[in-house]
Amino acid sequence: MDLQLDYGRPGLTISVPDALAVSVVNPSKGEPLADPTAAVEQALRQPIGARPLHEIARGRRDAVVVISDKTRPVPNGIVLPPILRTLEAAGIARERIEILVATGLHRANTHDELVEMTSAAIVERYPFRNHIARDADAHVHLGRTTRGTEIWLDRGFMAADLKIVTGLIEPHLMAGYSGGRKGVAPGLAGVETMRSAHGPRMLEDNVGPGIVDGNPFHEDLLEIARLAGVDFLVDVSIDRARRLTGVFAGHIERAHEAGMQAVEREVRVDLPAAADVVITSAGGYPLDQTFYQSIKGLTGALNIVRCGGTIILAAALTEGIGSQDFQDLLRGARGNDAFMAQITSPGFFRIDQWMVQHLCQVLRKANVTVVTDGLAPEVVRTLLVTPAPTVEAALADALARHAAAAHVAVLPQGPYVLATVRGRKLALGRAWMADAA
Repeated sequence: MDLQLDYGRPGLTISVPDALAVSVVNPSKGEPLADPTAAVEQALRQPIGARPLHEIARGRRDAVVVISDKTRPVPNGIVLPPILRTLEAAGIARERIEILVATGLHRANTHDELVEMTSAAIVERYPFRNHIARDADAHVHLGRTTRGTEIWLDRGFMAADLKIVTGLIEPHLMAGYSGGRKGVAPGLAGVETMRSAHGPRMLEDNVGPGIVDGNPFHEDLLEIARLAGVDFLVDVSIDRARRLTGVFAGHIERAHEAGMQAVEREVRVDLPAAADVVITSAGGYPLDQTFYQSIKGLTGALNIVRCGGTIILAAALTEGIGSQDFQDLLRGARGNDAFMAQITSPGFFRIDQWMVQHLCQVLRKANVTVVTDGLAPEVVRTLLVTPAPTVEAALADALARHAAAAHVAVLPQGPYVLATVRGRKLALGRAWMADAA
């Protein structure tokens, strides 16, 4: 059986023996909208839980429109023009409409990347700015959340008279689902906010893909977004070809809730039993450019792999491992117990430690093999995982360990699918404790 994994830009065709018991986990996704531009315009006129955007924008002196960074495949070229036209028609001058890239702690996006993310015309006509989390002076302090998280948010965003947040709703390893409040924090937050919100104890709590109720990370972000005073949200959903399937605009909480419910109906697939081997992708370009982001492909498989099983990850890794902070932490890690002791020691904090923690959570439950063209095998071995030249070779090795009759599950779209066993959404820090079979 030949299957196509989302891998880099072109995809990766793999061959799985026909004799195997294979579950191919492909969600229904939504139908692409016949007229996506008209759908965005209608959502702005008839929002969820809010007045129409043209009414909210009337009389405002300036506006900031927040977009995701290059790691999210948001179709900004379709979403932004109706928003920008509405703001200008309401009387806000073009030069007073800033497009702010919610980078979180990721690097700033280049001019060419901004063009790819939006369009040449938008980049030429409107002022853009990348949020810089490490610039302490570029943030204002809003106090603390009820959990004690220090709230530092982008100064320019907070000063804007009209605040609009856009984003993509998809399963997310920490927040349950992306979009909504995530555009504010971590998208526009300072390093000190992440020290607590991405802290090791938080991420061992009820945190995982698709988990919203009782998720302390989600609740922390909601509290921050409320304090920030977002005026309008425009979130979208997409299919595997990155075509728009839904637009959820209006109140930042009510519109996002509607979007999360719609997306779960489209992306959730329930298996009857856990798999011995899970073959997954990191979602292809742009998510699988670094190992840092590609760990999301592993956490997306954690729900459905049995304890002691194997996850095979195919990721292009065209930009390598990730930030220098992430590389240093990863190469210094000596296994889960030692790493957790390090990051929970008093006063310890390193940027990007959270993604090493998530990798360790995966390794508590399963063996991990990585297939990539982007890194040499000797480099992959330094990442706490095992390299393989092809998915077929990795599968053969896994079957030798788990027996030829092993149950194999394949996630062609990786973390863009919410795969469960009989509907159970396992918190990442506790997934190793229960064999979902």
